[in-house]
Amino acid sequence: MNTDDLPPTQKGRHYEIRAAGLRDFAGLRKPEQPLDPFKLAKYAKLLIAPYEEIVGLSEETRKHLLGEGKDMWSGGAASIPLPDGRKLIILNPSHGKNRQRATLMEEISHVFLGHKPSRLQIKRRDKKGNIIARDYNADIEEEAYGTGAAALIPYLALKRYVAEGKTSAEIARHFGVSRALVEFRIKVSKLWDAYKKNLADREK
Repeated sequence: MNTDDLPPTQKGRHYEIRAAGLRDFAGLRKPEQPLDPFKLAKYAKLLIAPYEEIVGLSEETRKHLLGEGKDMWSGGAASIPLPDGRKLIILNPSHGKNRQRATLMEEISHVFLGHKPSRLQIKRRDKKGNIIARDYNADIEEEAYGTGAAALIPYLALKRYVAEGKTSAEIARHFGVSRALVEFRIKVSKLWDAYKKNLADREK
């Protein structure tokens, strides 16, 4: 891969190269082609279970997950595979499709990168009952999110659209993702200054 096709940071290049492998696996040959994680999920042996079909949750829990706590979770994967080898994935139904794409892409990246699943593990609680220790690997989560975001919004296409003066909303519509994810990619790819300048030039 040509270095001009990669982000300027070492971490960005790391994610981009792995994301390119994911896109290649999905059969995408051009960086501007949108990637549909829902189609890719079956090849990663992921089963997306409708939230409505989950049994065993109390009514109180359901109300919390989709009410007061809806912004505290976006999705999750069962750590134990199903009998057929697939992993069960649950996405927050209160989130829009664009946000769900990013969540699912992160889970696909975990599989693609061979990550060991993080487990919520209550080791002890404080006096108020809050969990104060858990098994969570921030580096693994960051790599999965960064790789997934790069697979959804490739650097080369993003750089081109920024140069053309496209808005984050226009780029988001093209790739079927949230505007927030596009702006995240612009910033971590060190394209923010160019983005703001080109937008200003476009408005003249």
